[in-house]
Amino acid sequence: MVLVRVHRVSSIKDPETGRYGKVIELVEEKRIQPQPVKISGVPQESMFIHSMIQDLTSYLQSLGFTSLGATIKPKMTLFLTEEEYEMLGVKLDVNEIYELEFKNGTITFKRAYD
Repeated sequence: MVLVRVHRVSSIKDPETGRYGKVIELVEEKRIQPQPVKISGVPQESMFIHSMIQDLTSYLQSLGFTSLGATIKPKMTLFLTEEEYEMLGVKLDVNEIYELEFKNGTITFKRAYD
């Protein structure tokens, strides 16, 4: 199982059939776990500000924002017709996070954190 985030959904038109579809780009999602930091000899105010920054970073990550300079690691790109997208049975929205599981020749999408 791997966590993926929907990075981009674009519309396409198949040049051979003329049918419309979607390109869905999935990227690997990794949460940065804050490491406990022991600081000695620092004023209490500095510790409080440090804690606030960690909380804010965690909150922004939960909203789908990544830290500046973070690399995007492509995981999978789907090229689907509108019919195939409907048959998939999962609405893949930008910035939503899913568990992607490969098992017995199948690929399963499950919304993470539900």
